Amino acid sequence: QVQLEESGGGLVQAGGSLRLSCAASGRTFSTSAMGWFRQAPGKEREFVAVSWSGGITLYADSVKGRFTISRDNAKNTVYLQMNSLKPEDTAIYYCAATLSGTYSNVAASYEYWGQGTQVSVSS
Repeated sequence: QVQLEESGGGLVQAGGSLRLSCAASGRTFSTSAMGWFRQAPGKEREFVAVSWSGGITLYADSVKGRFTISRDNAKNTVYLQMNSLKPEDTAIYYCAATLSGTYSNVAASYEYWGQGTQVSVSS
């Protein structure tokens, strides 16, 4: 049974930083895509970043230059370093993974999801 467990969320002031972690168990994702999505109250879930085999990464325009996705395949873990946080980054952040062999910025492309971790940025 595949499980994704996020950690690292919290409350931070604007301009601050947080680092999210997502540990996968039950299956190795070392050659697969793992990414992050977020959902703010009253809004649809939106793509944040994805990391794929070979070091390929993709970011949403809204976080480019501020967020960095990385992974430790030995630990089956993906990270999201978030710097220069803004109040509009406030959301529940979800880790996602797929064994499909491709990477995507579309939520429907991912078959495995974590429970989410809350990130709140105060102004």
